[in-house]
Amino acid sequence: MQSFSELTLSPSLKERLIAAKFSIPTPVQAAAIPQALEGKDVIATAQTGTGKTLAFLLPIMEKLGQSQTPGIAALILVPTRELAMQVVAQYNALRSKQSQPAGLVVGGLPEGRQLDAIRKGARLVVATPGRLEDYLDRRLVSLSGVKTLVLDEADRMLDMGFLPAIRRIVGVLPRERQTLCFSATMEGAMAQLVRDYTRNPVRLSFGSTTKPSESVRLQAFEVPENGKPDMLFNLLDKESGRCLIFSRTKRGTERIAKNLNRQGINAAMIHGDRSQSQRTAALAGFQRGQYRVLVATDVAARGIHVQDIAHVINYDLPDVAENFIHRVGRTGRAGERGVASTLFLREQRTDLFQLERQLGIKIERISANGQATPKKDRVPVASDRVSTHQDRGFITRDHDVPAPGPRMTRLPGEILQAQMES
Repeated sequence: MQSFSELTLSPSLKERLIAAKFSIPTPVQAAAIPQALEGKDVIATAQTGTGKTLAFLLPIMEKLGQSQTPGIAALILVPTRELAMQVVAQYNALRSKQSQPAGLVVGGLPEGRQLDAIRKGARLVVATPGRLEDYLDRRLVSLSGVKTLVLDEADRMLDMGFLPAIRRIVGVLPRERQTLCFSATMEGAMAQLVRDYTRNPVRLSFGSTTKPSESVRLQAFEVPENGKPDMLFNLLDKESGRCLIFSRTKRGTERIAKNLNRQGINAAMIHGDRSQSQRTAALAGFQRGQYRVLVATDVAARGIHVQDIAHVINYDLPDVAENFIHRVGRTGRAGERGVASTLFLREQRTDLFQLERQLGIKIERISANGQATPKKDRVPVASDRVSTHQDRGFITRDHDVPAPGPRMTRLPGEILQAQMES
């Protein structure tokens, strides 16, 4: 499929796509949408930034337009409130004037407004699992009419501890339904979830989901103690365009954003202690260009879908190697080029080497003056095809990519915090 015009969509939906300047589908959209329109269950694994949202929204919108049965007919589950709000915004931007707005069910926003939208006839609901489970427990919503279920960023929902809530929600849905599952990975509990909730699914896979996109240039800068602020300003001076900065802690996020603003760089911030209105305002301002820089904790690694982010900066190394992929995936989206820079201290060399080995990648080391660090000065990673590095403190076999290590999961306290935030 080379164009959205080739799809068996209603003329009015095609017109709205043209008005929204959607013309050429991404590979995920081209493969998934025709299958979903035929009513098949679909399991798709793909890197972030490949256009998955439209891949499940268009089939849902087409089916909603064919039937006017009242009640919730489609349910989309997502891991974070930011992602839920962006899916709702995309749907509302494409729906006809005669269609009901989508219902939003997330934590951190007034409950009455959410329930009012559903009572007024929302036929699509986009929800985080924790809040929707709460509504079900209190019998505030009915999902008996759901015909299509979407699990978006499903692996992330499992990482955040939402598996019990998902099982509770799916348990009250009609057995006769279509299920669309989009995920960056498909292993362990994720694979079991798919087996339990899909019927003869069409399986689609696009590129490596465990490595950054090839369109993103990876570079790392070793900085001295207290040298990160100066390097950050140097990078912002060198790289133009919108920039997303990741900090490990909420306090660090605030410190970075305030420092940037003092230096005349418009920056906003997102972390778990910010109210939903503050988080929404920060993201909206970043999207429309009011802020050149957005500073965030990993709550934003998958919750932010903003086009044209030119540069991602890892001010701190992530606690979990997988989060490196999701952070970097905020740039180089939909075929565009991007840059991802990582700052690290001398004593963090081993941590960075371990991250490279676990992900099977190489990150170019750049000196403070902008010159590449000679390769001989670096500890080889597994992809360097070396036999042993006993003098460096580890041994690898002669192969390109190491066997994947154990899946890294969140600590119980982090799971609780994630559920409270959603």
